[in-house]
Amino acid sequence: MPYPSIEELPPGIRRILPAHAQHIFLAAYNNSFEEYQDPAKRRGSAGAEEVARKVAWAAVKKEFEKDPETGRWEPLFTHH
Repeated sequence: MPYPSIEELPPGIRRILPAHAQHIFLAAYNNSFEEYQDPAKRRGSAGAEEVARKVAWAAVKKEFEKDPETGRWEPLFTHH
């Protein structure tokens, strides 16, 4: 199901992602959840929530990366 606000994201996501990344996750998740409601638009047996979660993480990874030393998600190229 779509998330109405950042505050409704799972606690784990809110804990590990900075605010801007949370907004990216929320927007990508909600858009793809809506888009992939029709099973014909999905590959395999994945449900709309699973597909939306994968799309949301892919969107976050376009702008953020997880620092292997700290485990924190940071904007790309800031700690190299």
